[in-house]
Order: sequence, then structure tokens, then C-alpha cells
Amino acid sequence: MLCYMLGLIFFIPMEGVFGATDEVKLVSVTEGDSVTLNTGVTEVQRTDQILWMFGPRETRIAEMYRQSIDMFDSNVTFGDRLKIDSQTGSLTITDIRNEHSGPYKLNIISSRRANSYKKFNVAVYVLPVPVIISTYSNSSSNSSSNSSLSDSRCSLLCSVVNVSAVSLSWYKGNSVLSSISVSDLSISLSLPLEVEYQDKNTYSCVVNDTIKTHTTHLDISQLCRTDKELYSPFDDVIPSLIYAVLGMKVVALITVFIMSNLISE
Repeated sequence: MLCYMLGLIFFIPMEGVFGATDEVKLVSVTEGDSVTLNTGVTEVQRTDQILWMFGPRETRIAEMYRQSIDMFDSNVTFGDRLKIDSQTGSLTITDIRNEHSGPYKLNIISSRRANSYKKFNVAVYVLPVPVIISTYSNSSSNSSSNSSLSDSRCSLLCSVVNVSAVSLSWYKGNSVLSSISVSDLSISLSLPLEVEYQDKNTYSCVVNDTIKTHTTHLDISQLCRTDKELYSPFDDVIPSLIYAVLGMKVVALITVFIMSNLISE
């Protein structure tokens, strides 16, 4: 009997220690996606209380008790993004944003077994949209005057900034023309492309990581223009107007000077 009581005394604290752990699970997710923080419970008992907290102050954001679900922060930080699984108590955050990064804590309070908790640290990764710029060049300017405008080519550059573990690619239709990848942190990537200004093919620049993809389509008519398209009749008119105004001012000054001399005489 004494051995049984000693075993019971040591058994109860041990269950509490294993139920509560300081291990923090790291979770990475791309902004705009959904993430689920799992309780690890197959089915929540009716008398169990599931409590989710967020931030360094462990602010309550969601709770489930006796199959009733309450959201405490639904209209502030998270809006309507929080959802609790009624069977497992797992928390899902939809359309996650950068402000949702940080520590999360789960408390499972039970009348049938030792209370337990789990900790998560969620990092929201922002995948930028690739930007295409034109560094226009006309090969006909370096050749004879009889060269056709069809020889004109447009130089383009697609770039992304502050990225890590991504690849950047140029596509022609569904085919990859060129690609570059990086595993470093907070780096900028650029990938050049040269096309005919009259090219009617479809081009796009794509950045992707293991979770998400962003695509920017090339508008050749906007970024690639011929010398003739870039020329404006006002290019000749504006300098002429400037010279005319300056000439009128000079004439006016000479007239004032002559009239002043005549009056003084």
C-alpha cells in the first residue's frame, strides 16, 4: 500500500511536466496564404477548454469550451481571419498578414487529465511582385542608315528586392527562357531579356518560392518603342518657342536702352 501511494505521488507531477513543454514550433508562411496551428489532439473532449493566445502579452484571441467557439480579437488584429476546428481545436489563420507574425500559445485545460500547452512562433514572409523596366536600345543606330527598323531590339530587366530562397524566371508563353535562384537572405535579383520591338509573343517574369508565385506580364507596346514612336512633334516646337521668347526679351531690352538714351539727351 505504501509503495502504491508513493508511486501515485510521483506519477501526478510527472504527467504535468510532460503535458507542458517549453519547445517552440517555428512556422513559416507566405503573406496572403493560410496557416493552421495544430493542437495535436485527435478529438477534443466536451469538457476540455481550448484557449489560443497571441503576442508577447499572451492576449486571448480564440477559445473553445463545451463545443462553443468565441473569438476575442475578431475585429481588431485578425478581423474574420481566425477559425477553430470544432473537432481538434486547431487554429487556422486565413489571408495572413505581416502583422500576424509572432508568438502564439495554446492552452488545453482538462478536468480529466493534466493541463498542457504548446508554443508556436509564426514568421510571415512577404514575397514581392517582380518589376520589369526597359533599358531601350536600337541596334540600327549603330549600323548604316539603310538598316531596317525591324532590327531594333528592346532590352529589359526584371527585378525583385529583399528576397530569400526564391527563383526568378523569364517565360515565353509556357516555356522558360532563363532563370536564376538564390538561397541567401535579403538579397536582390535581376534577370535581363532582349526582344524584338515588334515581337507578338507573350512574355512574363515569375518569382516563386516553395509556397507562392507572383507573375508580372510584359507589355511590349508600353515598354518597347521605336525611335519613331518615341519622337514627338513638340520636340521641335518647344525649343523654337524658347528661342522666340528669348529673342523678344532681347529686343525689348534694346528698345528700353535706346529710349532711355533719347530721353536723357
